[in-house]
Amino acid sequence: MNEQIFSLQPFTSKESLLNLKIAGNVARIANQLTITYALLGNVEEVRIAPPSDTPTRKHELWEDTCFEFFLGVKDSKKYWEFNLSPAGHWNVYRFAGYREGIQEETAFTTLPFSIHSYSDGLALALNVDLDQIVSAEQALDVAITTVIKHKDGEVSYWALTHKGAKADFHLRDSFTIEL
Repeated sequence: MNEQIFSLQPFTSKESLLNLKIAGNVARIANQLTITYALLGNVEEVRIAPPSDTPTRKHELWEDTCFEFFLGVKDSKKYWEFNLSPAGHWNVYRFAGYREGIQEETAFTTLPFSIHSYSDGLALALNVDLDQIVSAEQALDVAITTVIKHKDGEVSYWALTHKGAKADFHLRDSFTIEL
């Protein structure tokens, strides 16, 4: 088992003034990936979509508050982007290289995850079988990110690290966790 705890950093110091914390853990046991996020702090300042009665695959979830992670095959340009909305909506995209050849990953027809709201935060947990896209022997590089949309409409970008001059979750230098 390979498990790591993470804490996300805002892209700019201005974003850190919001008194938010995003942390969690990620693990890979055989080829099961488990990731949990905790959004803590002034969550009343964050625009969080209410839970949907019928969560579905949707595009452009990153335009609102969205928990994301990226999986890249070690020593390959190929990677996947997973998007998880607090409303329960989701999507997975496959890329051939840096922002190249984007396709909806059809290996997943559902991506069930749980969301729990608390007075001082929100928790999200996902357990997904990766056998559909990679073998258990393939090493993965992982980036963990979150887009936060504030009630005033401003957006902040959170990641393990920010390697670019602007917020760019697709930079492979930011895929810093190895599983």
